[in-house]
Amino acid sequence: MSKTMSTRLKIDFVSDVSCPWCIIGLKSLEQAMTRVADKVSADLHFQPFELNPQMPPEGQDITEHLAEKYGATPEQSEHTREAIRERGAAVGFSFRMDRRDRIYNTFDAHRLLHWAQGEGRQRELKHALFSAYFTEGEDPSSHEVLLRAAGTAGLDAERARQILLSDEFADDTRQQERFYLEHGIHSVPAVIINDRYLIQGGQPVDVFEDALLRAAEAA
Repeated sequence: MSKTMSTRLKIDFVSDVSCPWCIIGLKSLEQAMTRVADKVSADLHFQPFELNPQMPPEGQDITEHLAEKYGATPEQSEHTREAIRERGAAVGFSFRMDRRDRIYNTFDAHRLLHWAQGEGRQRELKHALFSAYFTEGEDPSSHEVLLRAAGTAGLDAERARQILLSDEFADDTRQQERFYLEHGIHSVPAVIINDRYLIQGGQPVDVFEDALLRAAEAA
């Protein structure tokens, strides 16, 4: 008797490496994919989105940034950080908020992620970048940090260095950013299945599991 074929889905995961809800959403999606692995398989593509495209190289104090951008008080920011810590722990990700006191520009990280897709190591690099920023408290705009993340992801560090010292993949990255903005994506994470179904936010595992099964059934 032949083994039942699983339905293959295309998933575009639009996100920023400085977005805590993005790693929560990614971990939830991955756990959902594991749950339905006997019925559904997926090609996962990470697409660029910059929460703060105008952020200067030196970054900004995160409490100051949240107050300016969202009007959050220090008490509200701390409450949100605690909620993020709890949600992260629930999906197996460690947020060390005591190590993360600034927010940075992430454009070079997205350029490396664009390259990593062609190398078949994009998911590994995405995880390495999330861990560098949220767990280790490192600066994701630093070339040293980016090169270390590339090495952790199994990528050629010298090739990564060449990319960072040039403008390679800058136009491609900006083009992809514009594409999603023009198609109504203004907050992340945004998870798009088969170019048809949109799930927004760092949703629980059950939400992603249901979405994957529904998309597979429709396909």
